[in-house]
Order: sequence, then C-alpha cells, then structure tokens
Amino acid sequence: MFYGWIVVAVSVVALVMTSGSRAAPGALLVEMERDTEWSTAQLSLVASVGLLVYGLSGPVAGVLMRRFGIRAVTTMSLSGAAITMWISSRATSLWMLIVMFGLLSGLAAGLIASVLAATVANRWFVERRGLVTGIFGASTSAGLLLFFPIFTSIGSSSGWRHALSVGAVITVICAFPVWWFMRDSPAQVGLAPYGGAPEPPPVADRGIMRRAVKRPEFWLLAATFMVCGGTSNGLVGQHFIAHATDHGFAEVTAANWLAVMGVFNFVGTLASGWLTDRIDPRRLLFIYYSFRGVSLFLLPLVHDRLSIGVFAVLFGLDYIATVPPTIMLCAEAFGRNNAGIVYGWVFAAHQVGAAAAAWGAGIVRDEVGGYGWAFSAGGGIAIAAGMLATMIRRPGARRTAAIL
Repeated sequence: MFYGWIVVAVSVVALVMTSGSRAAPGALLVEMERDTEWSTAQLSLVASVGLLVYGLSGPVAGVLMRRFGIRAVTTMSLSGAAITMWISSRATSLWMLIVMFGLLSGLAAGLIASVLAATVANRWFVERRGLVTGIFGASTSAGLLLFFPIFTSIGSSSGWRHALSVGAVITVICAFPVWWFMRDSPAQVGLAPYGGAPEPPPVADRGIMRRAVKRPEFWLLAATFMVCGGTSNGLVGQHFIAHATDHGFAEVTAANWLAVMGVFNFVGTLASGWLTDRIDPRRLLFIYYSFRGVSLFLLPLVHDRLSIGVFAVLFGLDYIATVPPTIMLCAEAFGRNNAGIVYGWVFAAHQVGAAAAAWGAGIVRDEVGGYGWAFSAGGGIAIAAGMLATMIRRPGARRTAAIL
C-alpha cells in the first residue's frame, strides 16, 4: 500500500481531535451559563477568540512546518491542545477561560487546522488530490460536529469541567500514533507522490505571499472563505444548540442532531472532493454557498423533529464542502508547493469570519432574545459569496509553474 494513505489516516486523527476541541464552547454553552452565570455574549467572546486564533495560527504553522516538519508540528499541536483543555477545565474566572481556552487552546489546535490538509494533499498526491482534500475537509468538520454530542452528554451529566478533562485525555492519547507514523514527504521514505514522478523534498517559495496579496484571486478566495467560516463554524457551530433550546429542544437532542449533521457532512465533503477532480471548482462554490444561504434563511423556522432533521441533513451535506474546491483553486493559482502557505492565510480569513459571527450572534441573542436576525444575515452574505466565487480566475494547473 502507498505509504501516503497511512499519512492521510494519521492526519485524519489529528484533524478530528484538534477541530473537535473547538466544539466545546458551543456544546457546553448552556451548561456553562448555568454553572458560572456568565452571559451568552461573554461566553461567545471565549469562542470568538478561540476561533480567531485558530485561524490566525495557520500562517504561523506554515513557517513552523517548513522549519521543523509536519510530524513535529502536528504532535506539538495535539499535545498543546490537550494541556490547554486540561487547564481550562480548572478555570475560575472569565479572563482565565479567555486566555486558556480561547487564546492558547485555539493557537495549539490551529497549528494544523488548515496547513496540514493542504500540505499533505499537495506533497503526497498528484492524482486523487481532490479526494484527499475532501477526506481532510470532512475530518475537520466531522471532528467539530461529532464531538458536540460527546461534550454535551458529559457536560449535562458530570459538568463542563469534566467534559474538558475527558477531551484532554483523548487528545493526548491520539498524539502517539501521529508521532509514530507521520512522515514529512514521499522522498523521506523513498517514494514519489501518488500519480507523479519522483521529486526532491518540496521547497515553498518564501516570497509567495508578497505576490499573492497583489492578485485578486487571493482576496476573492479569502472573502468567500470568510463567509464560509461565519456561516458554518461561527453561526451553526457555536449557536445551533442554544438556538434549538430556544425552540424547545433538549440540549442532548440538539447535540445529537449536530452529530447527524456531522455524518452527512462527511458524505458531502467526500463527494465534493470527488467532484472537484471533475468539475470547475468555481461552479461548485457557487452552488454550495447559494444552497447554504437558502438553508440559513429556513433555520429560524425549525420548531419540530421533522424540520430540525431536514435541516441537519441538508446543511450537513454542505457544511465544509467548500474546502476541496478552495484548496484546489489555491494550488492552481499559486503553485502546488505553495498551496499550504497560501491556504493558511485564506483559512485565517475563514476564522475571522467565524469569530465575528460567533460573537455577533451571541450579542444578537442577548439583545433581541433570539437568533433570527443573525441567521437571516448569514443567509444573505452566503448567497453573495457564491456570486463572488464565479469571479475567481482559474489559470489552470499546467500553466501555474510558468506564471510563478
């Protein structure tokens, strides 16, 4: 078996665990309000800081991976996420929770959130690259969504502090297989990339970002992915459970529907990866964002098991389906070896959107007593993002090397 698939497998473990750690603020929001008497807006600020730093860690991760290697950075990320979750479970003040679970935990988890997927996919695969990025995208969002019922169930029965402690233990255990099996490139084990010719260890262009920021493709990718983060991780990821409880659902029931969303997200993102190898990625982004916008307009109308089930399935199929076409467009526009660094900055924009939406929706709920206006605004900007995606120029993979 091609060793790259083993690297994919341990990368999936790492992505599931670090993204899963980001599920805790949304999953434990209601329980933390009861236990600490902090407001929705205050706890949303913790989530917002974590989401923001989670994204801004991407560019830092690109530099660290170039210097120390994928294996070392991935292991360090998992270990750091575990330590900060453990300390966060002992937090006795809001500022301590912001620093530990917002700032430091977001930083640790974010070291592999974006760059790992793009770097592994582009270093180890020439063929099946879209499929691999689909697997990674599905793993990232599945970790976020599948950990919702785990954290919520433990939190409702044993408290939010115990839930964070359990998450810390699971995360540190997963660091061991990653350290043992991860490799930095095919050349390290005497192989060529899957479907490609043998090549030396990849070297990224150190000046790529100076040129990238001068091109409209970068800003269009960043703007559309910012909307992706705001409408997925920011709105639905952080506030779906609280919104469902406002509409009469139990916390654990709402978390279980998020798990259903995670299952269908896995299917949708894998399908998106397969489609990205065959269809213009810009067309896929237009469809995904438009569909997401319509879904968000309908979310305030969810009041019964049938409607919440339909929403979970439909939104799940589209949750992170945007990742494979976005990574593909980064690789085509800026070069395969530069895709990890460029995508790291694009992902930073994704998390800026997520952070703004998470905090903003919390303020809206405190001020007007519900999330209706927040979800409607998200629906509108999602449809606008779909239109922007059609404006991205696509030079073509074969011409990229000549352009750069």
